[in-house]
Amino acid sequence: MGVKDFDPTSPWKKTPILYKKVLDIMNPVFIEKSILDEEYTIPQNFNLRPDLASYELFGTSKYWWVFANRNPDEIQDPINDFTAGKKIRIPSKAAVEKMK
Repeated sequence: MGVKDFDPTSPWKKTPILYKKVLDIMNPVFIEKSILDEEYTIPQNFNLRPDLASYELFGTSKYWWVFANRNPDEIQDPINDFTAGKKIRIPSKAAVEKMK
């Protein structure tokens, strides 16, 4: 069993799987900065809900982790730091789909 057995939307997709399906040390997915990134202010209806923002912006709730990955200085905890009014940078939908 190897890395390819993960869902392509998973933040662990590049992390090797060891004996008995135990994950090795995380190999994070890197999202490159781009001039196509947009400034995004988290609206009240997505407060503490990166999954809902992911669904609206990328068409699936599975990219909830992208916001913290792309904004490590603003979002350390991907749920509790995803607060209304916070300004973050988000990658384009095309850049996120290219990660698959």
